[in-house]
Amino acid sequence: MTRETTAAEEHGPEARGLRLVPVLLVMTVVSGLIDAVSYLGLGHVFTANMTGNVAVLGFAAASAPGFSAPYSLVSLGSFLLGAVVGGRAGRRYGGDSRRAWARMTLAVEAVLLGTASAVAHTTPGTTGTVYALIALTAFAMGVRNATVRKLAVPDLTTTTVLTTTLTGLASDSRAAGGSGKRSPRRAASALALLAGAALGGWLVIHRGLAIPLLIASLTTATLAVTVSERE
Repeated sequence: MTRETTAAEEHGPEARGLRLVPVLLVMTVVSGLIDAVSYLGLGHVFTANMTGNVAVLGFAAASAPGFSAPYSLVSLGSFLLGAVVGGRAGRRYGGDSRRAWARMTLAVEAVLLGTASAVAHTTPGTTGTVYALIALTAFAMGVRNATVRKLAVPDLTTTTVLTTTLTGLASDSRAAGGSGKRSPRRAASALALLAGAALGGWLVIHRGLAIPLLIASLTTATLAVTVSERE
């Protein structure tokens, strides 16, 4: 590839907008918001973090108080369905414009989260609303995770769980004899999820479920119209 070609790609239409790394970090903040809504407001179930959700399903199966197997199963099933849809979309559109594909899936997520906010606002407190919010948010996170996995940005291949990220942060650090080269990005990912969870937790406690879901939707919609293909 010539220097002229590289320069053209860097300044072409696909490169205009926010780079993928900050976009994925903001999406991680949104994940914290979503899990705050689901865990604190929807009966101790995760809809973004499926590692936690599978553990919660085990707690429910053991009849631990405060956990619901049906809620966890709906979350897991909706997430997997969303991942199937996201995977099929990636195989169909991912080979073309990476920016267009990312924008499409972010737009879908924004619509789903916006719908969840509307449901939470118009019919709060009902069992049907709880199931609807679990299904909508988990499906959105499934679509998103399939997309992020396909984008394959180093150290940001998931925006909902941090076990691998934190393991890499510690095991590749200077204290472990590593270079620590990717520590800033990994640390930023952890802080992003922490910030989203803290903000989401405060909003759920003081403002209910509709507001954090609306913020998540508007944030994702903003990313959908500004993301580029650059890392």
